[in-house]
Amino acid sequence: MDSSIDLNGGDLEKADLAYADLAYADLSGAFLRGASLFCTDLRRADLSGADLCGAKLYQANLTGANLSEADLPYVDLSGANLSGANLSGANLSGSNLSGANLSGADLHKGNLREANLSRANLEGATLPEGIGKIDAWPAGVWPTTLWPEGYGPIS
Repeated sequence: MDSSIDLNGGDLEKADLAYADLAYADLSGAFLRGASLFCTDLRRADLSGADLCGAKLYQANLTGANLSEADLPYVDLSGANLSGANLSGANLSGSNLSGANLSGADLHKGNLREANLSRANLEGATLPEGIGKIDAWPAGVWPTTLWPEGYGPIS
């Protein structure tokens, strides 16, 4: 299913799109800094290369969304569903991913520096190269986080 919603490269800074149905929308390259997108349906949406700095995406549905090369620093993604999402090369530094579902997500070449991953589900996710056991992670990573095989707390 393709969306008729084409906001490619659009300027939506600080837009209030909370609870909107943007499933399959083309938001690639969009400027969404500080936008309110909480509880928004963004299933399979194309957000590649989008600027989402400081956006509020908590409890959003981003299942299978394309967020490759997106700029997501300090974004609130707590409780969001990012299962199967493409986050390759995405900048998630300082973002809140607590309680987020990242199962099967592609995070290779991504930046997770200082991201809060407490209670996140990372099972089956592809993590950035060089990421090691929990002792190598910054604050915000807890034993309740579900890790891919070969990662997690050191016993």
